[in-house]
Amino acid sequence: MALILNIETSTEVCSVTLAENGNLVVLKESSEGFNHSKSLTVFIEEIFKDNNLKINTLDAVAVSKGPGSYTGLRIGVSVAKGLCYGLNIPLISVCSLEMMAVHTALNLEKYVSERNSLPFLFCPMIDARRMEVYTALYNTGGKEIRTVTAEIIDENFLSELFDTHQILIFGNGAGKCKGLVNHKNAIFAGPSETSAQFMQAISEVKFKKQEFEDVAYFEPFYLKNFVATIPKDKILK
Repeated sequence: MALILNIETSTEVCSVTLAENGNLVVLKESSEGFNHSKSLTVFIEEIFKDNNLKINTLDAVAVSKGPGSYTGLRIGVSVAKGLCYGLNIPLISVCSLEMMAVHTALNLEKYVSERNSLPFLFCPMIDARRMEVYTALYNTGGKEIRTVTAEIIDENFLSELFDTHQILIFGNGAGKCKGLVNHKNAIFAGPSETSAQFMQAISEVKFKKQEFEDVAYFEPFYLKNFVATIPKDKILK
């Protein structure tokens, strides 16, 4: 019996769940913007206080490792590592794209009402800069068949696969495809945002397999280097 805290901060959504044996116990979530530094620890405290639980009953902490927001990932991983170090429990990492794909594959009937005989593939997208997205491709078993990349979307995106597969495109970066990808087998359906709820099945499996990270040395998967920008009103003229 595993009690796992799942933390997802790879996008503008700040999301935390407590799961027991892979099943949801409680969810705290906000999509009000990048307020992770203020919201995350409050959510965790409320989860245990409101449910009369002690944090030392945790068996592990799972955290989204990216790709996604540099700042969001830093905050989530820092809190997760702090909890694991303080409680002396294992750290589990989950790819933010994989969790969306696995959730969608497990709940396909929720998102697709009509289908043909072609097999499904799942293409989660997290918004990056301009016309770029973080994306990958997964089959119905959650296996990665196209590696995680930062990709600029154009009319040729996945064109070699649409004649042989139905491809679900979803996530907060999927809007960049609309108007460019017009094949009949391109299906814009699935979750629009990330959520810690999507992590539970994966983190439970990883816990049972003891697929843990080194708490001292684990770093998020940023995919791209952080680029600092200067607010326009701070630029000297």
